[in-house]
Amino acid sequence: MRIAVTGGSGKLGTTVVSSLRAAGHDVTNFDRTGQRSPGFVQTDLTDYGQVVDALHGVDRAPGFDAVVHLGAIPASALAPDSATFHNNMAATYNVLQGAIRAGIRRIVMASSETLLGIPFDIDPPYAPLDEEYPSRPESTYAIVKHLEEELARKLVRWDAELSITGLRFSNVMTPDDYAQFPDYSKNPSSRRWNLWGYIDARDGAQAVLRALETAKPGFETYVIANADTVVDTPSAELMATFFPDVELTRELTGNETLLSIEKARRELGYEPKFGWRQTP
Repeated sequence: MRIAVTGGSGKLGTTVVSSLRAAGHDVTNFDRTGQRSPGFVQTDLTDYGQVVDALHGVDRAPGFDAVVHLGAIPASALAPDSATFHNNMAATYNVLQGAIRAGIRRIVMASSETLLGIPFDIDPPYAPLDEEYPSRPESTYAIVKHLEEELARKLVRWDAELSITGLRFSNVMTPDDYAQFPDYSKNPSSRRWNLWGYIDARDGAQAVLRALETAKPGFETYVIANADTVVDTPSAELMATFFPDVELTRELTGNETLLSIEKARRELGYEPKFGWRQTP
């Protein structure tokens, strides 16, 4: 496929671009920042004209078969709340609407684990967490992710062939980040805020590829995390210590993730292959 990736210069985006290319796809990175190179087009995603123009093809190149939308201010507190809202909401509207105008019917977009209720200053409803309960945004960044999902959900109602997949990525990590993981085990409370979850960028890229390959009309969301936690403490012990009043929907084994990836496994064929316990 010819695939447009927005935010392909970011932490996850860099790995997604290289992984999609390794899988044989023709990938163009649309981002505000990046090094001059083939397959990179400097684009302001908050400018609808630029986005629509780019998605129709650049410099007489043909258009695209699919879009992977990752471009955003990637977390809370990196910019004022109003800047996060206006940047991320505008970018997502422009990309989704621009793709539809360009005749693209296969879209994968980055949603977020924050919709599960992160940071968990308020106990989650149960564990392991999944996609089945209403989103619980606790920051402006998460509110925008909620609105982006609602936008996608409404857009697919207008087009029976349109497929949009929202991947609720956990905290993205690369092999360089794993040196700090022993410190998490020494102080598990430091990672209580997201139930000790993470996603290796390479497995995040795998989830994107699986979503592109298995896309069906409509809108679906998937929690995308690694199969384990960031600490050595068993998951059942973590819950008993830090969330003693939260219901466990099943028996927990070893260091298994508390951010359920069962739906992604079942419907996308997603299976994490990398992580801090494996050799990079």
